Amino acid sequence: MRTVPITIRLNGRIFSLEVFPEHSLLHVLRHQLHAHDVKNGCERGDCGACMVIMDGILINACLVLAAQADGCEIVTAKGIGTADRLHPIQEAFIAHGAVQCGFCTPGMILAAKALLDRNPCPSDIEIRRALAGNYCRCTGYLKIIEAIQSASRALLMKETAPPAQTN
Repeated sequence: MRTVPITIRLNGRIFSLEVFPEHSLLHVLRHQLHAHDVKNGCERGDCGACMVIMDGILINACLVLAAQADGCEIVTAKGIGTADRLHPIQEAFIAHGAVQCGFCTPGMILAAKALLDRNPCPSDIEIRRALAGNYCRCTGYLKIIEAIQSASRALLMKETAPPAQTN
């Protein structure tokens, strides 16, 4: 079977690889690039477990062919913070107990990031709408919504904090 060459930027790193035309971005991320924070849930775009941010837009990686991502920048939950310096959204999810089994967490975090990038101070209803494509079977969403509200406040505080004084 014939492959096609693609180049993507994944969490800041550039990868050039050969993919099968029928393989989804989800398949390539998990099996060729070992981005296991992108979860394989339903492969129909219903659960949100495979969400990534592609060129600034939240997408279901299972619904995009890998070849369509050629030249794109892909961000996964692992790409928004590091183990030493978590993103405020990641910190809030931990602080509010919004991570139970962890399966939906990467998609939830990216949905929250996409929301807060375009609307830094969302209402409760706007948060619920932003999470509509993400299914969680453990938390009932309350802790997730609280975490996103907390992250919103933290990010707004960071933006309005005066610059640090240097001596």
